Formats: sequence, structure tokens, C-alpha cells
Amino acid sequence: MPSSRPPEPEQPRRYFNPAPQTIETTTEPGLLEFHRRLPGYAPTPLVPAPGLAAALGVRQAWVKDEAQRLGLPAYKILGASWATYRELGHRFGPFRPWNALDDLARQLSVHTLGAHAPLTLVAATDGNHGRAVARMARWLGLGAHIVVPQDMVPARREAIEGEGARVEVHPGSYDDAVLAAARLADDTHIVISDTAWDGYTRVPGWVIAGYSTIFQEMDAQLAALQAPQPDLVAVQMGVGSLAAAVIQHYRAPGRQTHVVGVEPTRADCVLRSLEAGALTGVPGPHSSIMAGLNCGNTSPLAWPLLQAGLSASVAIPDARAEQAMRLLSEDGVISGESGAAGAGGLLELLSGAQAGAARQALGLTAENSVLVISTEGATDPVAYARVVPGK
Repeated sequence: MPSSRPPEPEQPRRYFNPAPQTIETTTEPGLLEFHRRLPGYAPTPLVPAPGLAAALGVRQAWVKDEAQRLGLPAYKILGASWATYRELGHRFGPFRPWNALDDLARQLSVHTLGAHAPLTLVAATDGNHGRAVARMARWLGLGAHIVVPQDMVPARREAIEGEGARVEVHPGSYDDAVLAAARLADDTHIVISDTAWDGYTRVPGWVIAGYSTIFQEMDAQLAALQAPQPDLVAVQMGVGSLAAAVIQHYRAPGRQTHVVGVEPTRADCVLRSLEAGALTGVPGPHSSIMAGLNCGNTSPLAWPLLQAGLSASVAIPDARAEQAMRLLSEDGVISGESGAAGAGGLLELLSGAQAGAARQALGLTAENSVLVISTEGATDPVAYARVVPGK
């Protein structure tokens, strides 16, 4: 149930877990090979960020730059594509072996002739997930119906429409859009959501699994550079699906990496849940510039992983995200407001007023290395030009 306590819009807040746990997980077979068969697949860059490292007072900072992923400006296509493929296979498969999406689309067309055709993929979004679902629908020759909150900036809405999707602007917040999308589900409308609710966990679980390609790439990239694994990873939290994937990878048996979750002060549902020891919502409006993180409720599927595996959680004001955008640009990374949030969280923890206590809690010294995931490029070019002038 939503908390009756209103959010504190611009006051940074933090939570430390004194005993983060190891997480037993399994890797879905064939996932990386599936992504490699998608049009334009290539590993995204792992970028050294000396400016960020200096600002954080650590030896090395790495940025996994997701500004160009399979032709889209964000990482979301990894989860959306895998979840769509698995859900279609669950409903209409099994499919014969295939090498290109055209072949898969032809098989799907044969499987769905008659009462099940035409099929439409449905999603709610603050921008990137919905565009990714719409792209997957276009690749497979399916329809797409994307529900967006009323405050979405025109550039993100137009990008979704550019994928051929029908965009429904729903009054209210992202959480209201999620409810509206869920109501559209029927035999011909398949909801591909990255958050879960009662009776709907299979697809969000596949979304989380799909993000693991990011970390398999990073392991290979670090190994090629003969660089050690990071001591700390910072990850953005909206509903918590990406953070859940980070925890599954970096808190697996044999790994000791700390995971720090970052969210806006205006939508800090994970941090409030951690404080309460139970899922706790944050009522809207959620008006952070970190639009992809403007979520008032944590996914109940991600929640157990977040509660067990996060070493710390920090809620940051918009100013920290803007500072991180400018700093990352100096290291050659174009990162949007949500994309830079992970770096912004580390700036708050490790250079803010209580940096000493945070370093002690995380066991972090000047000899350690950190990793942040820049989850998107400049998906709102007008806002990016305002925050990072001249870039």
C-alpha cells in the first residue's frame, strides 16, 4: 500500500545494509546467443572515466555506456526482446531453430493464424522500455500499444511513435499507466512489462534475465583488459528490475562486489521499502528530471533481491544527476538524466557531507574501483543541451 508520508523532494537520503547477502541464481541458456542474432548487435563500450574516479576518490571508475544498444539509445531492448521472445514461445511455440528475426516472424505468423491474429504487444513506459517493446513488435511484424504518463516529454513520445506504435497518453503517473496497460491484456494483446504484480511475474522475470547480457559483456571486456572486477557497482532503480539483475550477477557465490542502488528523492520507493522492511509506495506526482526512474512502487519480483543484495541505497536530488551528466561528458560519455543517476548516487555518497561514513560502511578506499551503468543517451535532447551546454 502507498505510504501516507509524503516524499522529501530535495533532501538526499541513504540506507546501509550491514550484511548484504549472497544470491543463488541461474543463467538462462541461449540468452546471449539470442541477443547476438538481433539486428545490429555489438557489445556496448566499457569506458574508463578518470574524471569520475578523481571526483569519487577511487583508483578506477568504469562506465558501461548504453547510449547505443541495438540501434536504440538505451539498454531496455535487452530485457524487452528476451521477454517478448520467451512469452511468445510460451504461448505459441515451440519455434524451430532460426538465425534471423525474419524467420522467427514467419514462424510466429504461421503459429498465430486464425483466432489469435493480429497480435499486439502492450507496455507502459516512461520512455525507453516502451520504445524497446515497440521496436521488437516492428521487427516481428506485430502491433504495439504503448501507454505513457501525461508528463512525458514530446521527444520520447515521438520516438515511440516513430517505431510505428500507437501511443496512449494516460492521465496520471507512470504507476497509473502500468495499471492501464495491465487492463488491456487479452488473447491478442500481450503485456510486456518490466514490473510485476499479483498473478503477473513470468514476463518481468524474463526482462530481468535479459539484462544479464550487459554483465556477461562487461566480464569479457574486463578480462580482455586484464582488469579486476569492480569493488562497487552503482545502479539506477525505478521499479528495480535492472538493480535486481545487477545483484544476481555481482552478489552471486564467489563475488564480493558491493551494489549501491540509486533513485530520485521524489520517487524513492526502494529506499523507503528498505527502511520499513516491507514494500512501501511513494505517492505522486513524481516530478524528477530522471524520468525513467519516476516510479512510485517497487516491483514485488525485484524486491526480495533488492532487500537482500543491496549494500546501500541512496536517493538523490536532480542537481546530483545534472552534476553527473556534466562530469560524464568530460569523460566522453553522453548520458541522459536517468542514465547518469548511478554516477550521481556515488557523487552523493562519496563526495557529500557524510562521505567518510559511507566509505567506512562500504569498505571503500582510494585503491578500489567502481562501475556505473550509463543506461541511456540523450533521450531528451532539449534537456541535455540545457544541462550540458555546448555538447
